[in-house]
Amino acid sequence: MSPRILVVEDEPDIAAIVVDYLRHAGYTVEYQAEGRAALASIVAAPPDLTLLDIMLPDSDGLDICKGIRNDAQFAQIPIIFLTARASETDRIVGLELGANDYIVKPFFVREVIARIKLQFR
Repeated sequence: MSPRILVVEDEPDIAAIVVDYLRHAGYTVEYQAEGRAALASIVAAPPDLTLLDIMLPDSDGLDICKGIRNDAQFAQIPIIFLTARASETDRIVGLELGANDYIVKPFFVREVIARIKLQFR
């Protein structure tokens, strides 16, 4: 069975592109546009990897990352931030909170897929 990826992204156009490319790369993909729904999804059926935006309409991706890392049941799920927040401070905070990788928008989808593959090695 292919790895299951949860994409948490509030911009529908970006989400559609990422989801489409991931499916074509052979992954099973679930999509959520809001943080609370993403957390509920993680609890109901933990993904093999989470691709997480920071700026979401109902919550902060940094808080979601922190919550995942603080729960022993989900702490090992790889998290890759995919965000427009590009400052050095933002990147450092994301990584220090436990993200496995940090990708800044705009991005190349093939690079995102390559970074995801690294997490599954």
